[in-house]
Amino acid sequence: MRGAWQLGRIAGIVVQVHWTFLLLIGWVVWMHTRAGGGAGDALRGVALTLAVFACVVLHEFGHALTARRYGIGTHDITLLPIGGMARLARMPEDPRQELLVAAAGPAVNVVLAGMFAGVLALTGSRVPVTGVTLFGSQFLEQLMWINVVLVVFNLLPAFPMDGGRILRGLLALRLPYLKATRWAATTGQTIAVALGFSGIMLASPFMVLIALFVFSGARAEARTVELRSRWPMADGR
Repeated sequence: MRGAWQLGRIAGIVVQVHWTFLLLIGWVVWMHTRAGGGAGDALRGVALTLAVFACVVLHEFGHALTARRYGIGTHDITLLPIGGMARLARMPEDPRQELLVAAAGPAVNVVLAGMFAGVLALTGSRVPVTGVTLFGSQFLEQLMWINVVLVVFNLLPAFPMDGGRILRGLLALRLPYLKATRWAATTGQTIAVALGFSGIMLASPFMVLIALFVFSGARAEARTVELRSRWPMADGR
């Protein structure tokens, strides 16, 4: 990906960060400063952001290493302000394999959330999610609940989230792949419209942005599979 800096290579897979990730770091510092925090608060906010994205990297490695079991390589893993992206050489053609590859990422976050919850329970410092805020509460509490949110968000049955691929894998067990993709894309676009409408009602630009992201991702996936069904060599195989 253009504009990305290589951080290193893990398990033979290049891990890189896009330059726009610096904008996220700047936003975190600005938000903490705006909230009246000092340099220490800003540094803790940056540390939390980096820890969250370490969890995101592990999430993407869940996809990449599971895909490797089926002979599918990963070009690279890129960190973006909106999350991470594992660029697989291709998607599994077997619906069962796609199910496992797609589910592997959220499964990593489930394990991480469970680990953090276990540590908090042992130390007696666990608090309910209503007590966790962006600028307060304990570091591990925030990481635990953020991983829970990542699981829920990624399991939304809409492309390009993992839930969309899981839904397609389930449908493809009974339907032709192209038809399964169309059904999954339509479901994703319906969810996107609902999110967008909710965002407008709640005056939440962020929710509207997510809705646009989901809607365009669903449409792009449907078009890609449609193209491959017409010209099988278009995907390089």
